[in-house]
Amino acid sequence: MSPREKGPESEPRPAGPPDPGDEDLWRELRSGSQWAFDAIFRRHYARLVLSAQAVVGERAVAEELAQDVMLELWRRRATLVLESTLAAYLHRSARNRALNYVRHERVIRDAEPELTATAGSPGTPDHDVRQAEIDAAVQAAIAVLPARCREVFELSRVQGLRYAEIASVMDISVKTVEAQMVKALRVLRERLAPWLPDTDL
Repeated sequence: MSPREKGPESEPRPAGPPDPGDEDLWRELRSGSQWAFDAIFRRHYARLVLSAQAVVGERAVAEELAQDVMLELWRRRATLVLESTLAAYLHRSARNRALNYVRHERVIRDAEPELTATAGSPGTPDHDVRQAEIDAAVQAAIAVLPARCREVFELSRVQGLRYAEIASVMDISVKTVEAQMVKALRVLRERLAPWLPDTDL
């Protein structure tokens, strides 16, 4: 686990099946079992890293994202409701975190000329404060997009799909894709206007 935040401490495994399935482990985890968390971590962590790395392209970043997924599982163990299998939930969580990371990095990169102009010189206190404000604004702007609108935006700007490909993936018309992109870009321009004057996303 990352030294920046610790997961649960290890504990002896109680008597039970020699190789419990995910359902058994999930049931034990919900009751606060630390050995169940350890078993889930050992079973799924490597796959989560690979899933995240396929999106972000960097091993170190993928490992951090996978650790975040596992830590979130531990934190929410008592309240989380799985709609499918534990493996599916973990895979989806890792992929979503990876997409969010890439999306954030790409928006910042695309806007870098304008951000540099408005944020001041790198390394100065004013720049650091301004950059933090910009990062928060980008995250907030993307977060307020409706679910379908956000998905269209991600498929276009994060994964680089053409409108026809997005329409096929989402089972919607190309016209709908175009309309959702117009909406997404309008919202982002409005939200980021103070930091990105006279620029197109």
